[in-house]
Amino acid sequence: MAEALKDIYDVEFVGKLAKEIQCVYEEFDEKGFIQSIFVDDWEEKALKSRMRHITTCLHTFLPSDYEEAIGILKKVAPQLANDSLASIIFPDFVEVYGLDKWDVSIPALEWFTQYSTSEYGVRPFIQQDPERMVAQMLEWSEHPNHHVRRLASEGIRPRLPWGMALGEFKANPLPILPIVERLKEDESLYVRKSVANNLNDISKDHPELILNLAKEWLGKHPDTDWIVKHACRGLLKKGHPEALALFGFHGTLAVHVENFTVDKMTLSIGEKIAFSFHVKGEESTKVRIEYAVDFVKENGNRSRRVFKVSENILSAGDMLSYHKSHSFKDLTTRKHYNGMHTLSILINGEEKASLDFHLE
Repeated sequence: MAEALKDIYDVEFVGKLAKEIQCVYEEFDEKGFIQSIFVDDWEEKALKSRMRHITTCLHTFLPSDYEEAIGILKKVAPQLANDSLASIIFPDFVEVYGLDKWDVSIPALEWFTQYSTSEYGVRPFIQQDPERMVAQMLEWSEHPNHHVRRLASEGIRPRLPWGMALGEFKANPLPILPIVERLKEDESLYVRKSVANNLNDISKDHPELILNLAKEWLGKHPDTDWIVKHACRGLLKKGHPEALALFGFHGTLAVHVENFTVDKMTLSIGEKIAFSFHVKGEESTKVRIEYAVDFVKENGNRSRRVFKVSENILSAGDMLSYHKSHSFKDLTTRKHYNGMHTLSILINGEEKASLDFHLE
């Protein structure tokens, strides 16, 4: 069985953290710190709860002077760079204890993100003073380190997964645009992915803004073309006609789905459903092929999720064959419920075939 993500905070990591702190701060009670971490309810704590618990324990055992404590953690962070995800405890310490000490905290977040990521720790600062942080993000967008440049985009995403939403920028994302403009041809794919994800976030609330930006950027640079396509993926999955047309996906009157079958009409939670279908064209056309599942929710309503299969040029008389499967195993991000589900095949955003099946 795969380890739970929360297990990045294990005895080995905590021991390593304690040892590295003791190396730079001789008064550190290494044994007492480790004992304070593994309390009775440790196993029940989720990822974020474990992170925050370690943060508060650090505060107990480090010097009470915030700037002195940050100085110690800044020396330790490079030694734990191989544990980059677990090392979000460092920017978390800044988030919890440094919100009123900007002169120390902002340089600390810049430093820590180079060995982990400060995308979560920076968000309370954005909420507290958006204008000041937009200026900071613009400055970071020209930093020589690609991790810091990524933070300029990732930290200010309106809908960052696992992070607090930035309501002000959900409502008005215009201040974000100069930041992503500076990063749209960044040499680092890591940075460009963040730009695309940021724009995809914005497209959920302001589709026309992103479509206009896409038209302006498209064709200017190969890397930027990739950003534009990735930024519009949410609109494409929703079958937005203007987004589809922008990338050459037009009407599908001459495209047909045939021989759509599933291997079972009833399956249990945890099983997979296998399905196959053919796509046939009467004339040459560009096709975006997807499948959708209408999932039953806990309240009995249904919610659709769309999954990309492929993109192809379909010539007249061509037939493309596909064999796919979809797992109904429960995940941390999705729980399945009993009831009638629907599997559909979409071509250029248009539903061409569908079948019902029962999950139990």
